[in-house]
Amino acid sequence: ATYGQAEGRTEDRPLWLGSVKSNIGHTQCAAGVAGVIKMVLALQHGTLPKTLFAEQPSSHVDWTSGNVRLLQDAVEWPTGEEPRRAGVSAFGVSGTNVHVILEEAPQGADAPAGENNASVLAPQTPAWVVSGHTTEALAGQAGRLREYVVARPELPVGDVAWSLATTRAALEHRAVVLGDDRSGLVAGLAAVATQQPGPGVVTGSVAPGGVGRTVLVFPGQGSQWVGMGRELAEASPVFAARLAECAAALAPFVEWELDDVLAGGHGFEAADVVQPVLWAVMVSLAAVWEAA
Repeated sequence: ATYGQAEGRTEDRPLWLGSVKSNIGHTQCAAGVAGVIKMVLALQHGTLPKTLFAEQPSSHVDWTSGNVRLLQDAVEWPTGEEPRRAGVSAFGVSGTNVHVILEEAPQGADAPAGENNASVLAPQTPAWVVSGHTTEALAGQAGRLREYVVARPELPVGDVAWSLATTRAALEHRAVVLGDDRSGLVAGLAAVATQQPGPGVVTGSVAPGGVGRTVLVFPGQGSQWVGMGRELAEASPVFAARLAECAAALAPFVEWELDDVLAGGHGFEAADVVQPVLWAVMVSLAAVWEAA
């Protein structure tokens, strides 16, 4: 109702519409983040990526109004007089809808000569920290980081150190790479990537018991189907018992029976039915994991 309505907007400048769901599927509560990542990459590469499986636009949408057009093919998105902008919508995070408008960053001034190798951590030696869930994952992450910084010699080593230390998760298997300059740091990453010792390289892992407690994330809506959980209830006494407890807990507040809904006797159309049912199934499934 708002976008694409600007006065003077011509047909050769449509409002392009796409979806990250066609590229990587339904990511549930991460859908908004995935959409932001997609548009940041589009800004970086100057190309709006093709939306897959959009050969036949929906007949339920009036495509003749608003100058909105589907991204059925990749479209160049060059810089112009005005900053490029994109709107990202995320729907379905347990009923929460979010819309974010992204705008390309202004062009920064060129760094003074010789500044690229200066460390924001000076006078300390820059430290590049890398981690992974396993030793293999740690090696792979170090290898990818090495390729990234080698391909971008303009990146200040101190900026890389700051980003690695403040924006990345600290996983179980870890490495710290120290170096007096870029070549030393890159060589250290190569040593971690090949799982070999090297100057300025320290590796280790989190001590037993140092990892946080497990958190289970339940789906909000959209993952249900008729008959969901019934086979597991027949095979697992733990699942069946917890499901019965959930049914008893829900009974005073709903006008339907949990077993009837799972059997298809009561539809999944209403959110006030779907979400409690999914909650009951997920709580029961969590009980199975806890008992394992």
